[in-house]
Amino acid sequence: MKVIEQTISQLTLPTPFAVGDVHVYVLKGDILSIVDAGVKTRQAWEALTTQLKQIGYRPSDIEQIILTHHHPDHIGLTEQFPNAQYIAAEPSVNTWLTRDQEYLEHYRRFFEQYFVASGIPKIFYQALDKLEATMDFAGRGEVTTPLVEGDRLPGHPEWEVIETKGHAQSHLSFLRDRDHLLIGGDHLLEHISSNPIIEPPKIGKTIEDRPKPMIQYRKNLQKCVDINVNKVLPGHGKIVEKPQQLILSRLTKQEERANIVYEFLQQSVMLTPFEICKKLFPYQYKKQIDLTMSETFGQLDYLESLKQIIKRKKDGIIVYEANFISE
Repeated sequence: MKVIEQTISQLTLPTPFAVGDVHVYVLKGDILSIVDAGVKTRQAWEALTTQLKQIGYRPSDIEQIILTHHHPDHIGLTEQFPNAQYIAAEPSVNTWLTRDQEYLEHYRRFFEQYFVASGIPKIFYQALDKLEATMDFAGRGEVTTPLVEGDRLPGHPEWEVIETKGHAQSHLSFLRDRDHLLIGGDHLLEHISSNPIIEPPKIGKTIEDRPKPMIQYRKNLQKCVDINVNKVLPGHGKIVEKPQQLILSRLTKQEERANIVYEFLQQSVMLTPFEICKKLFPYQYKKQIDLTMSETFGQLDYLESLKQIIKRKKDGIIVYEANFISE
């Protein structure tokens, strides 16, 4: 637990995930709010209640839950605050909190199609069950206060809502006017680069209409530079004291990785996304096919946006080749 200042406290909760501990933030204002809600485990609940007590509160004192995005390590304990009448979040978070069956079936179908189209062998399809199993760690509820860019946090009017899609399609961050302090969720982390994660398009759209999270992520990192974010209170790891430098470093490293992918394609006639993933992550892809494929598609989307590569379909499988004409 860390008291950031009189009106903000950082609580640190364990998770069962590789990312490690997650931070939630208690905000004092016109009402008492908690930003994010950890993961649904006994260990996280015990850590939360202990740290709340250290700053003079109980779970029953929390009046509002504010969520940065829908991932299970951020929405796990939403049901544990008996007097929290409000859940404020990007509207699509509701599909996860309510377990909207139509959307969850759409989600599963999309990833089945995505795995096939990417040339991923069937041995990896068990990862689809893993994606669904993580929802066991997520809480339930209903978004009462939909948030969009430019809104003010209810009860905390000094905080502006900033859209920061990329890591998640539901991702929001919160910027304080007077000093450009950002409560950033997983948008910018000091110790690791946030993975722009593939998600389905809206119901009724095709696999070709899916969001392109790497392009979104780069745009929203640059947005943080443009609005002069001064410090970031993150969802994981250390407080980011020099976000401008870190963002420029992350953008540069992403471009370097994209160049590696381009070199792979220059050396081959054409490659499937899975073949590129194996080359890019030779040691990680077997254990983390979902995250490594998301990162791979991120680089491919970026290169395609620059017209450096061409996407085709061959026997129902997506393939990429270098666009030598663009050089």
